[in-house]
Amino acid sequence: MAKSIPKIGSRKNGRIGSRKHPRKIPKGFIYVQASLNNTIVTVTDVRGRVISWSSAGSCGFKGTRRGTPFAAEIAAANAIRTVVDQGMQRAEVKIKGPGLGRDAALRAIFKSGILIRFIRDVTPMPHNGCRAPKKRRV
Repeated sequence: MAKSIPKIGSRKNGRIGSRKHPRKIPKGFIYVQASLNNTIVTVTDVRGRVISWSSAGSCGFKGTRRGTPFAAEIAAANAIRTVVDQGMQRAEVKIKGPGLGRDAALRAIFKSGILIRFIRDVTPMPHNGCRAPKKRRV
């Protein structure tokens, strides 16, 4: 049986592009997912490919300190630092979740110098969807 010829740029034969020159990304999306226990900041390009991400847990915060506004600010600053070096100037921000880190992450994005086109809250809200669990009896 003949050996198949691998496609150029397939995942099996290593990297797809050259990494010597970092990509220039003029605009992208910043997603802030702020839960009660953690805050995750993800930066993507226009096509949705993740460029950089950070979370309060990956920044070294443990336990309940991960849900604090300070941890969210540090996580947002870490995620944005790499994309600012790659030339990102404009971004659209999407915020999800009820956590304390929402405003703090936004503050860090404003400080970074990226021009924000719009801020959208994409927190899922039930329109009287699933039935609530029965009340707990103690």
